[in-house]
Amino acid sequence: MTALPPCPKCNSEYTYEDGDQLVCPECAHEWKAGENADGGDDARVIKDSVGNLLQDGDTITVIKDLKVKGSSLVVKVGTKVKNIRLVDGDHDIDCKIDGIGAMKLKSEFVRKV
Repeated sequence: MTALPPCPKCNSEYTYEDGDQLVCPECAHEWKAGENADGGDDARVIKDSVGNLLQDGDTITVIKDLKVKGSSLVVKVGTKVKNIRLVDGDHDIDCKIDGIGAMKLKSEFVRKV
């Protein structure tokens, strides 16, 4: 029998296999065999249009006129957006734009300042 690795969250030695995943019965953490020790929580890397790494709280600039769906408003080229928040999904940036309000943007249409 092969020795299973300890839980990356609580270091419990009582891990077991459940299909292709490993499970810790003490803290209920689940991970795939071979994942790095941090559990892969930060595996998603979001980059802007030129390849700069984006993080929560960054300031970005819009690089293309973007029509706001459901209204006649347009986010103009060069609009600076402060204090972004990265989220999962198709539109991976959550922000608030002056004069428009809360928006979700795609990282391919912005550049880090």
